[in-house]
Amino acid sequence: MSGADEPAQDEPEHEATAQEEPRCGFAALVGAPNAGKSTLLNQLVGAKVSIVSRKAQTTRALVRGIAIAGAAQIILVDTPGIFKPKRRLDRAMVASALSGAADADVIALLVDSRRGLDEEVEAILTQLQQARAPKLLVLNKIDLIPREKLLTLAQTLNAREKFDETFMISALNGDGVDDLRKALAQRMKPSPWLYPEDQLSDAPLRLLAAEITREQIYERLHDELPYQSTVETESWTNQKDGSARIEQTIYVARDSQKKIVIGEGGRTIKAIGQAARREIAEAAEQPVHLFLFVKVRENWAEDPERYREMRLEFPKGG
Repeated sequence: MSGADEPAQDEPEHEATAQEEPRCGFAALVGAPNAGKSTLLNQLVGAKVSIVSRKAQTTRALVRGIAIAGAAQIILVDTPGIFKPKRRLDRAMVASALSGAADADVIALLVDSRRGLDEEVEAILTQLQQARAPKLLVLNKIDLIPREKLLTLAQTLNAREKFDETFMISALNGDGVDDLRKALAQRMKPSPWLYPEDQLSDAPLRLLAAEITREQIYERLHDELPYQSTVETESWTNQKDGSARIEQTIYVARDSQKKIVIGEGGRTIKAIGQAARREIAEAAEQPVHLFLFVKVRENWAEDPERYREMRLEFPKGG
């Protein structure tokens, strides 16, 4: 987290950039599910602001991370992965992703280099033809495929769509991310910054806390728990001793799923709670007492209130 403990050698850079004209704008990260958008967002910001999971389609809300490069403030929109929607929640997520791209000053298409130009990337390229913003091609996971295949993939994708630049990165270890950050900064328009320098995300802490717990559920129950689960922060009370008491509800669709989340003797939910508490405390920069409850709500994905919690539009129709 940024703050007063940052190293002193960073200060001269701020003095130099203070003389430059400030710039600010929005950069949309788009791509297929599991392309690595959330991992890249966290790398660009320099802190965890979006959840990362092996399970596809884990990003649901439109999460904005805030990165700084010189005099530029880059508001990064981590969009839900674009895929063929089947359910109401799927449609809301895809609509959110496309709206995030439509409103951006620059669009970065993130492609998993191992999967290359598959059906999902083809569909995104078709959607991006409507977007007027400049586009950057970002090939991710470059450490996992031979260089000659990378170059061929870059040529193929550039033949399909007009990209201003192509970047080859590893979002996981940070290779190439600095160059991408600078390129995004160059495309920000002259404007006062929209957020304070030390703010890392526009997501309320309550939402981020719920997302952190959801990530821990996926980490432990990746193959056992269906996609249809969600977490809501029901209460956040700051105590006199500086700690926070947080109550969260995990909603699942069936009673059998509730038993999976709780685990034998309550061991699974205890492990989820301990891991989530540590991450929430780091994000909130205060000690945290986390209390988790599991409830069955069969049709939670049809409830408009759940969508408002995730900052998604509730799609009409079935």
